[in-house]
Amino acid sequence: MLIDGNSVAYRAFFALPLLHNEKGVYTNAVYGFTTMLMKVLEEEKPTHILVAFDAGKTTFRHETYKEYKGGRQKTPPELSEQFPFLRELLDAYGIKRYELENYEADDIIGTLAIEAEKDGYEVKVISGDKDLTQLTTDHITVGITRKGITDIENYTPEHIKEKYGLTPEQIIDMKGLMGDQSDNIPGVPGVGEKTAIKLLKEFGTLENLLGSIDKVSGPKLKERLEEFKDQAVMSKELATISTKAPIDVNMSDLMYEGYNLAVLRSLFQELEFNSLLGKLEGGDEETEDQPENEAIEFQTAESIAEGLFANHMALYVEILEDNYHTGAIAGFGLSSEKGNVFLPAETALKSKVFKKWAEDETKKKQVYDGKRSIVSLRRHGIDLKGIDFDLLLVSYLLNPSESTTDFAGVAQRHGYTNVQTDEAVYGKGAKKKVAEGDILAEHLSRKALGIASLYKPLLDELDKNEQLDLFYDLELPLSFILADMEYTGVKVDIERLRDMKAEMAERLSQIEEKIYNLAGEKFNINSPKQLGVILFEKLGLPVIKKTKTGYSTAADVLEKLAPAHEIIQEILNYRQLGKLQSTYIEGLLKVVHKDSDKVHTRFNQALTQTGRLSSTDPNLQNIPIRLEEGRKIRQAFIPSQEDWVIFAADYSQIELRVLAHIAEDEKLMEAFREDMDIHTKTAMDVFHVSKDEVTSNMRRQAKAVNFGIIYGISDYGLSQNLGITRKEAGTFIDRYLESFPGVRNYMKDIVMDAKQKGYVSTLLHRRRYIPEINSRNFNIRSFAERTAMNTPIQGSAADIIKKAMIDMYKKLEEEGLKTRLLLQVHDELIFEAPKNEIEKLEKLVPDVMEHALELKVPLKVDYSYGPTWYDAK
Repeated sequence: MLIDGNSVAYRAFFALPLLHNEKGVYTNAVYGFTTMLMKVLEEEKPTHILVAFDAGKTTFRHETYKEYKGGRQKTPPELSEQFPFLRELLDAYGIKRYELENYEADDIIGTLAIEAEKDGYEVKVISGDKDLTQLTTDHITVGITRKGITDIENYTPEHIKEKYGLTPEQIIDMKGLMGDQSDNIPGVPGVGEKTAIKLLKEFGTLENLLGSIDKVSGPKLKERLEEFKDQAVMSKELATISTKAPIDVNMSDLMYEGYNLAVLRSLFQELEFNSLLGKLEGGDEETEDQPENEAIEFQTAESIAEGLFANHMALYVEILEDNYHTGAIAGFGLSSEKGNVFLPAETALKSKVFKKWAEDETKKKQVYDGKRSIVSLRRHGIDLKGIDFDLLLVSYLLNPSESTTDFAGVAQRHGYTNVQTDEAVYGKGAKKKVAEGDILAEHLSRKALGIASLYKPLLDELDKNEQLDLFYDLELPLSFILADMEYTGVKVDIERLRDMKAEMAERLSQIEEKIYNLAGEKFNINSPKQLGVILFEKLGLPVIKKTKTGYSTAADVLEKLAPAHEIIQEILNYRQLGKLQSTYIEGLLKVVHKDSDKVHTRFNQALTQTGRLSSTDPNLQNIPIRLEEGRKIRQAFIPSQEDWVIFAADYSQIELRVLAHIAEDEKLMEAFREDMDIHTKTAMDVFHVSKDEVTSNMRRQAKAVNFGIIYGISDYGLSQNLGITRKEAGTFIDRYLESFPGVRNYMKDIVMDAKQKGYVSTLLHRRRYIPEINSRNFNIRSFAERTAMNTPIQGSAADIIKKAMIDMYKKLEEEGLKTRLLLQVHDELIFEAPKNEIEKLEKLVPDVMEHALELKVPLKVDYSYGPTWYDAK
């Protein structure tokens, strides 16, 4: 067996998500290569094996054509850094690896393949590059990886004849004609695969063709062949694999006697290939991970009896609509020690036995996206309980930087590859449709089996990371609360929204007229091209930035131009109000539920890298409130019952308080303990003045630095915020760090810590991996360092408000109050409450929120209430 190391590594790298271990070392290419290797060793059982690598960028082919492989992009550093591990892997497997100066891996393979065939061996070649199919004979089979990494298409002379109508030798002639874009082999311009195959079927070889150009039909094709015949001959030469490379290995060097179990296990542990450990012979770790496309046993339950369910069972609920509030369920997958079962949606949703099991808290269920499952089932009158594992949430906690939420992507990231993507099964876009029968049944059974297979190994990983409490005490109970909030929804005053729409249209019309008057003519304000002509040609304003299509009229450009002409501020206002109108007012009207006049926003619990929640459909966390018109949109959010009010409570400067706690800075802690205005206190310390001498400008600058520090601001960033020079901003930051040495030490220590560990943690052990912190690229490294500084602060603040939500929910239940938690927006919790409970809430809410987590400084909560969300501020 001969393996093309570079080709297979590249294929693996681009086929799999960018996995890395807890130290931040990328591992996806090594993981993919390993799964391929395990499969072919098991299936082919080779007696001799070698993996060939390219030795360098220059080969003998460059003497013929300097531009050979010239168009290739530079190898991504995330892949380059995996090659040393790939070599370690092969050494642990006891597999010979070889490279040869001035030659490619293809030439090593070609030379050895022909030699081995002469010596009477059957030869199997593995590559991702179809060029190697030219080596195919009755005794040499070339396996080309496709659809990822473990699915291999085997090329024999018969397969090539069937696929192309050619012989293996003619593959080289085909490359000579059509060229190869990936290797920058030019070929004959305008000749593609179909034309090349047609010509070779007629003329046999490239040489015969070029000797008989006058017999070719089509004047244009004749002309091209005549013009580029020398290039075609050169291209064939470049595409020909050498079978006479001066290699110094022989068959006895390639004997395969098996791997070194201890070394290989140690490497798998370092790379965190936990799902592959159990596959090693003598491996002591069980795994239910299965090879790609392995058959699984499942049954379809046409009727549902209690004996179908186990006390501990994986449940996958398939909801196909993006907005799962419609409750459209396609079916259910179940998996336990009893086997794998598919439940058709109609059968299960009508079954009292299924409802009883689903609602039984003592019957433990392992799920994927429990919040989504709870909400969709509740819309069918089933209150899903007993969830004790959520694969989506656990995967998110283990690495929040992985953004895939497709089941197959998440499962494969953790080593379960025995499932296809939804896109592969259902299609995408307009062609997307629910699969039927056994296809749907098998797909959902595979998903349920995936949850069951990953349950134990992923909990072990959480335990190793000290994150079990974070999952069981915070994220899992929070998912139940968020499901309740989503299902409940928030009442919207439709008439008020419609009035706002009309008012906004009138306001936009007035601004439009003003802009036309200032410009001296009518034009399309939304056209950057027309606006550019008005501003920079007609009005003669200074050009700050140009684009490929003309003048830049981006927001940052207009803000710099604002002092130059009155029209600029009007244009900025017009754009802001236009966005409010289209995105928020019209956007809200589109998503209001017609039966209840409510919006049911979806909270994204497994999205942000800091642990903060976000919301979609509609996004209620991004309503712009700097403009009064934006704030007024909150007037449309009202209580769902008569004599109720909206009660809002938010943390005051929570991130600065967290910073004071983490950095243990004496001055910061003292300021918060004495309930001082933190920005005034900062100004006093930085400018060395008394409280009475602090000016409004000093306080403004101090505030910018306080919040800038949280986000790891640079001197450039601060200079842009404050409109001062970079040097002034740098001096300001230096003074701040001198005044607050605890903060300075924290910033230095957290960066060093992140460089050693590859991640940073919050107070509740939420992790964020930052592999870029050791990058050789200054810009990438600087961004990573700022991320390391701000993530523990932002992430801990997120943890605190999540804890407050859980504590509030419990307290409202314990006190028997009717008050309901509706929304979480940044550092704020929004409730709807009967008026007669307000007096109690005024004490209860701040008390619970301020004690969500005990810090070295007090947490502070402000609250207000009123008939709308707007009035509660």
